[in-house]
Amino acid sequence: MSGESQSASNEYAIQVDRLDGEVRAFRNGEPIAASRNAKVMYETRLPPAVYFPVEDVIINLSETENLKSFCPFKGTASYYDLNPDNEQLVSAAWAYNNGQLEGREVKGHISFDPNIISDYDLGDNILDRSNGGNITGPTVDWILREAWLCSSPQELTGQIARKLLENGIAISRLSIMIWSLHPLIAGRNYVWTKKSDTVETYNPTYDIHSHPAYVNSPIRYVSQNLGGVRQRLDVDEAEFSFPIMQELKSEGATDYVAMPLPFASGQTNVLALTCDHPDGFTTANLGLLFECSSVISRYFEVFALQENAQSLLETYLGKRTGKRVLGGEIRRGDGDEIDAAILFCDLRGSTLMETTMGRDAYIELLNRFFEETTDIINSHGGEVLKFIGDAVLAIFPAEGDQARACEQAMNSAKEIVEKVCAVDNDNATSVIDCAIGIAFGPVTYGNIGSRERLDFTVIGSAANIAARLGDYSKTTGHRIIATNEIALTTPSVVSLGSIELHNVSEPVEAYALTTQ
Repeated sequence: MSGESQSASNEYAIQVDRLDGEVRAFRNGEPIAASRNAKVMYETRLPPAVYFPVEDVIINLSETENLKSFCPFKGTASYYDLNPDNEQLVSAAWAYNNGQLEGREVKGHISFDPNIISDYDLGDNILDRSNGGNITGPTVDWILREAWLCSSPQELTGQIARKLLENGIAISRLSIMIWSLHPLIAGRNYVWTKKSDTVETYNPTYDIHSHPAYVNSPIRYVSQNLGGVRQRLDVDEAEFSFPIMQELKSEGATDYVAMPLPFASGQTNVLALTCDHPDGFTTANLGLLFECSSVISRYFEVFALQENAQSLLETYLGKRTGKRVLGGEIRRGDGDEIDAAILFCDLRGSTLMETTMGRDAYIELLNRFFEETTDIINSHGGEVLKFIGDAVLAIFPAEGDQARACEQAMNSAKEIVEKVCAVDNDNATSVIDCAIGIAFGPVTYGNIGSRERLDFTVIGSAANIAARLGDYSKTTGHRIIATNEIALTTPSVVSLGSIELHNVSEPVEAYALTTQ
């Protein structure tokens, strides 16, 4: 699209005019600024903004801490508190100290929040207040009418890029960075390029925050609420503030913008795009996108909320259980009567280990025990329902195949003993040992608890017996003890006979795995 004209319907526009003679601003009858070099900025759908040279502001100014806002065509605005007699007006004025394009025309000037100005003396000047303007065109129409039909953030990203091209905006790359709530993934970066007309998804881990490419990047700058970034790329590279600008320029880009994409939660995400038109982005181009950005942000927020809900439920409940809750099983009593193998794996000697190892080292070991045990259970088709202190409770639903569920549970137990109950390579004095009980039977799989605080778990004699068998194994030389149904899946067992278990009404026929 290089070399073609760029246009947008009912274009967004900015115009700065110099005002004649002396112009004064008043608050409660007292002048706060007076100048013969004042200017007025006309911007689509905004009231005229009068700008005064900083040296012509009469009252005291102090910069507002930690507050910036970004306009893609004026630059990043700094805010100021005003301190007239007997009051303090917070963030009542702003200036584009490092303004770009239209912002350069008011560099060194201050404009006041209309709410703190009681009157202007404009002399013979008359402000044009008809600059209402409505932004429309294929992009706006699509966002309002059809964007909600996109089924994924990837599809939404690609469609936005194509609609901008259709609107005459010469974008060559569009990137959307959305931060996430996930134990392993810091966020998701959706990147569309005109060359491939496809969207690639990147899932950076939390290591990104210390990676040099991110630390010195416009994405980090915008995410930390430092403002936005606008950089013409057809200039001397000495003007570049971020290394990525050189890469983009080498790919033929002429202009770059990164702007905040805020969520209602206060989280700041980033929308970034590059242009390959020789003249870069126009005010109309960026005005269109800037006007649409809040709606675009809401669409991505919906997808992010869905992904966050799913990842949090899977993190705290497991994939199978999380899916059921997300599917609507959220009321007390919701659940099913199912047949399942239940595995209860308890860490042996944990109290002594915590005392001898120290809290930090013990927590690290406990996390490793949970991680390795969970990976093994998942690989055999089971699911960890919860961690109880230093123990793991897992379920293997039969789903019509009792033998398969029992075999999955026993194979998980064998692998846990083989791989987890070993000398810690990082600390040869630390040995992980565990006691495992496995039982099969009908259980209630669903929500229990109070009306406001629920737990999705299993209730039933099989769960109770599995836990008691785990306790019982601590008094024997066996790491794995199972009921008859489980023992049938492996020949390497020895009968322990009928044993009495605490809080179990009838004796249980128990078997111990001998190859441990």
